[in-house]
Amino acid sequence: MRKLSFLAAVLLLVPSFVGAVSGSGSVRLLDPAIDLKDVASLQRGAKLFVNYCLSCHNASLARYNRMAADIGLTEDQVKNNMMFATDKVGDVMKVAISSEDATKWFGVQPPDLSVVSRSKGIDWLYSYLLGFYKDDDPARPFGVNNLIFPDVAMPHVFLDLQGVQIKKSHSGAGEESVSSTEMGNLLELAQPGLMDSVEYQNAVRDLVTFMAYLGEPTKLERQQLGIWVLLFLAVLFVLSYGLKKEYWKDVKHT
Repeated sequence: MRKLSFLAAVLLLVPSFVGAVSGSGSVRLLDPAIDLKDVASLQRGAKLFVNYCLSCHNASLARYNRMAADIGLTEDQVKNNMMFATDKVGDVMKVAISSEDATKWFGVQPPDLSVVSRSKGIDWLYSYLLGFYKDDDPARPFGVNNLIFPDVAMPHVFLDLQGVQIKKSHSGAGEESVSSTEMGNLLELAQPGLMDSVEYQNAVRDLVTFMAYLGEPTKLERQQLGIWVLLFLAVLFVLSYGLKKEYWKDVKHT
């Protein structure tokens, strides 16, 4: 009886535990609903990544030529539009900035983004990139903060695209969840950027799609291969069962 009571208590705690680890603090993470089969989205995300992220962050587990082949670009397109720190298309995606300079400027070395989509999750990335807001605290070196990652050392690199968001004075970060269509529950746009809110969300979705690809370039191939493996095992099971029946049909059971 005690074992059953303990098991019931554990099962009741599981949903709350999952909810706690899936979010960041009290802010509910948003689902970007990415599609790794959307080649156009991957290409737009790659453009954003090399222009905004690759200035400070490495993606040292990815190579330009592999990326080109996977997302439908030619090597010439990548050379002419996406390579700023090297002229060899077979090189890995690294930045020119040294780790010492990066630490000096930002206080910490920017993390490698090769597998951040797997370590943090795409929901976290999407929410994080939507969660920057103006913070006038003198302790904030770049004048911004983030709902998902409080006191983050990173500047808001998409400030020109999104515009300036501010916290609503009547709500705190833990009082309401963030809406997927607007940041109005916790944040409001004080100064528009080059994109409206929908355009910016779509741009961030494209970027997260590309970063999800970086984290596991062979994911679609693995899933397709998995289907064939399951079909093979199903056929093998039928053949094995038939063989077993054939071998044992003349055996008399006592």
